[in-house]
Amino acid sequence: MDKTKALDIVKKYTMIIVLILVTAFFTWKTGGKILLPQNVSNLIAQNAYVFVLATGMLLCILTGGNIDLSVGSIVCFVGAIGATLMENHGMNVYAAIFVMVLVGLLIGAWQGFWIAYVHVPPFITTLSGMLVFRGLSNVVLQGMTVSLKSETFIKLFGGGADCYVPDLFGVEGFNMTCMLVGVAACAIYVIIQLKNRITRARKGYEMENLGGMIAKTVAICAVVLLFTLRLAQYRGIPTALIWVMVVVLLYGYITSNTTIGRYFYAVGGNEKATKLSGINTKNVYFLAYLNMGLLSALAGMLTIARMTSAQPTYGQSYEMDAIGSCFIGGASAYGGTGTVPGVIVGAVLMGVINLGMSIMGVDANYQKVVKGLVLLAAVIFDVVSKKGGRD
Repeated sequence: MDKTKALDIVKKYTMIIVLILVTAFFTWKTGGKILLPQNVSNLIAQNAYVFVLATGMLLCILTGGNIDLSVGSIVCFVGAIGATLMENHGMNVYAAIFVMVLVGLLIGAWQGFWIAYVHVPPFITTLSGMLVFRGLSNVVLQGMTVSLKSETFIKLFGGGADCYVPDLFGVEGFNMTCMLVGVAACAIYVIIQLKNRITRARKGYEMENLGGMIAKTVAICAVVLLFTLRLAQYRGIPTALIWVMVVVLLYGYITSNTTIGRYFYAVGGNEKATKLSGINTKNVYFLAYLNMGLLSALAGMLTIARMTSAQPTYGQSYEMDAIGSCFIGGASAYGGTGTVPGVIVGAVLMGVINLGMSIMGVDANYQKVVKGLVLLAAVIFDVVSKKGGRD
């Protein structure tokens, strides 16, 4: 392997390498506590909202480095409405879920309209939304905490102590169902990789080096199996993880295998050329923020289910976690570049840093300092690596 190819590989997998190194560092500093089964499970439960919001934020960033500053406030507002309807007005759980989804879509449509069709800058529109929906959250909750007692809602969205997929085999101390799901996921991944390689070979397309493909596949399967083993040793698959996987798989497919997914990359890469090719770029912007409203609603449900309550302070800094995960995961500050798997790597890295420093007893203020520096380093890496092309 020549030096240039080696550098390209390192550049391509920089964040994965960093994630491995950071995990190894905290494993050392915490005496292995960060990899305890319960902590691995907590990493998912505590960061489910980040995975969901970051996936939606990616679509906004792809359109040209645009961000949505209002998502934390929308999470709080949607959660406040849902908790109030269920607990104070006795609304049916599924009717309340429908209302929460509808509110999220309406907010997304509201902000998307001003951004896409009136050309109000996304920063200003979503900054306004951040203030408006934070204020409305306080109005709905009247500054108070609303406790969530609906067991159906809590279990459905992964809150409480018993929100895990039950083991079908009943093995004591080990969730065999969870482990089999991990094995099945690896088998499916291997089949997809082989199918894609055969298809590319049949069509005469350029293919990844066989050795590199095997190494990558083995590494990914090893991580998946280790992850599911740790979950199986605790209580199995958290319900919140199912929602995360649905979102990740769905949007991963949309961004990489559909026409509308390619539109987001095209708009961020060169909006004028995209418009000249006949694509309605206004609709692409509108769809990005409409979708962000929908995923913010889902994140709101996950948040109040985990906390079993709604409070006016929920959702603070959620937008920073989502934006940070995107840029750390390889999304470009200029738009047009980024993937859902990359965003998930960024979100996991942020989660590992948070969990590791919490276990070590690092002050919360210093945790913010570290997260801010990691985000800055990721964006600097992006800007420097693209500087030659932009000059």
